[in-house]
Amino acid sequence: MERRFNLIDEPWLPIVDVGRVSLRQVFSEPSYRALGGNPVQKIALMKLLLAIAQAACTPEDEAQWQALGAAGLAQRCLAYLEQWHERFFLCGDQPFLQMPAIAGAQKQSYGAVQPEISTGNTTVLNHSQVSRPPSDADKALLLVVLMGFALGGKKTDNSITLTPGYPGKSNDKGKPSTGKPGPAVAHMGLLHSFLLSNDLWHSLWLNLLSQEQIAAAKVFPAGVGTAPWEVMPTGEACTTAQQLQQSLMGRLVPLCRFCLLQSDGLHYSEGLAHADYNGGMADPTATVDHASKKARALWANPEKRPWRELTALLGLFAQQKSRGFQCWQIDVGLQRTSIASPSFAVWSGGLRVSSNAGEQYASGSDDFVESQVWLHSSMLGDIWFAQLQAEMNSLDDLAKAVYGCVMGYFKAQLVDGKKMAEQASHHFWQLCERDFQTLLEHCESGEAHAAMRRRLRLGFAGYAQQAFDRHCPQDTARQLDAWAQHRPKLGKYLKQED
Repeated sequence: MERRFNLIDEPWLPIVDVGRVSLRQVFSEPSYRALGGNPVQKIALMKLLLAIAQAACTPEDEAQWQALGAAGLAQRCLAYLEQWHERFFLCGDQPFLQMPAIAGAQKQSYGAVQPEISTGNTTVLNHSQVSRPPSDADKALLLVVLMGFALGGKKTDNSITLTPGYPGKSNDKGKPSTGKPGPAVAHMGLLHSFLLSNDLWHSLWLNLLSQEQIAAAKVFPAGVGTAPWEVMPTGEACTTAQQLQQSLMGRLVPLCRFCLLQSDGLHYSEGLAHADYNGGMADPTATVDHASKKARALWANPEKRPWRELTALLGLFAQQKSRGFQCWQIDVGLQRTSIASPSFAVWSGGLRVSSNAGEQYASGSDDFVESQVWLHSSMLGDIWFAQLQAEMNSLDDLAKAVYGCVMGYFKAQLVDGKKMAEQASHHFWQLCERDFQTLLEHCESGEAHAAMRRRLRLGFAGYAQQAFDRHCPQDTARQLDAWAQHRPKLGKYLKQED
């Protein structure tokens, strides 16, 4: 097979305000601000870049990490890419992250393996859902996404097994099973989080894990592991596959699908089966509560945007003995922010999916979702976090009040108002989002911050009444009477800050 399209030399990786660039450009140009693409592409690409960084240079401890610096990490990554240049060809005798041995598997179209593309009898709602012939750059991007975010279902041809006797791709009757969801998706779509700095180099440096931190996590028995492009597995349960399943590298580039790209589609079968959060293994970017009797995860939810989960993500500052939700990547990064960057962003995102009989798809209210909030490292601490928790709890109470008031209004009209109450509550949160960044900056102690919080509370109270008014008509005398009777009473909320 002809070797062509090397990911180190060719532009394929989307960058905000720039367009597509090559891997060499990423580690040569310090001005790139952030990754582009949809939320799932951002997560998959960030993990790939972190996998390259961890393979190029994993510091022993925090002292080595600090001495390395963002520029030093970029130089090490460039040297690493030059060393392994031959393994980054998209096509050739050793194609990047692909398995030539899977060529006997059934071929799927490129649109069939992308949840946002309309195939079969799915209705086309906008032009972005139409399947088009992908360029080599599109194929490279899709391949990286599929390694962790492949959806479960019957599109995988599990009749072919590369490890003799491997039972993981057969059902109880011995027939090929449906493909399991990728470890970055799980059954509903996990919410992933990173810390971002002002440029991509510093973001990668901030999220780079040290040997000491990996050992302290006690999650990856094989440590950092070996990057899959250095040594690809030969089957679903070979020695290399087992090493990837036990290492950090296996969570950054999970190889959950064995693929072989062709001009008109890709051969597609289930790859490595990784343990999920219930089995004690989770991506370092996922947020999981292991303190409960049964592990719980935070899911991507278009009805509850990720900024509303900020107190769960920043649980490091919680005073309680039992922290609840914990995101390992955020915890590690927060301890470095005072060194790495005076200001940083908490980015969270993912894809919500539905499933039926093992088949996953995006439909109805399912969608990509992402949020990014900026924080100053100097303001972080117990007092700031306690105030933020109090404000978020108050906003939750306000949203419940809006819901209850709308329900009461429609009950007075002898109408079921559940859907309207849900819409009103959602509308309230949408209005609050525009002021959330300001609220974060004024959760510190001091009279000036308290005065700003009082002004913000007036605004949030106004949003509650605005959401109620919009969803409760006042055209007739009966409607006007019910509206006046059930309009939210916000005096208690406004007095809390006084």
